[in-house]
Amino acid sequence: MTVTLTNPAGLLPDAPYHHVATASGTRHVYIAGQVAHMPDGSPIPTDLAGQVAQALRNVARALDGAGATFADVVRLTVYVTDWQPEKIGEFMAGIEAVADDIGLALPMPPASLIGVQMLFEPEVLVEIEATAVLD
Repeated sequence: MTVTLTNPAGLLPDAPYHHVATASGTRHVYIAGQVAHMPDGSPIPTDLAGQVAQALRNVARALDGAGATFADVVRLTVYVTDWQPEKIGEFMAGIEAVADDIGLALPMPPASLIGVQMLFEPEVLVEIEATAVLD
């Protein structure tokens, strides 16, 4: 499988993600509902950066379970409660804290950040979906 990430001219410069992913492959992997639940059942982080980092670790585990890595990801969708543009620094700090450990290249694959009022549990601040393409 090959994923090519590009940023065509005229689109938002210096975004923390690529604008376009082009993939060839026949097996699609769809991952949904990844939040900051801890594998040992301990309490989830209470801060945005900590939840982003742990949710991404969980996406990496889910990808691994499907035989994929972040190199195979063509799209990320991130839902964040009570989103305000001022939160971007803390949000990016969570990504940068784990990117090397989980193999998430920066800039990321195409990604959307969607602000929502709340998620399925009151303490959950972030939920991540990923789509990957494999041969």
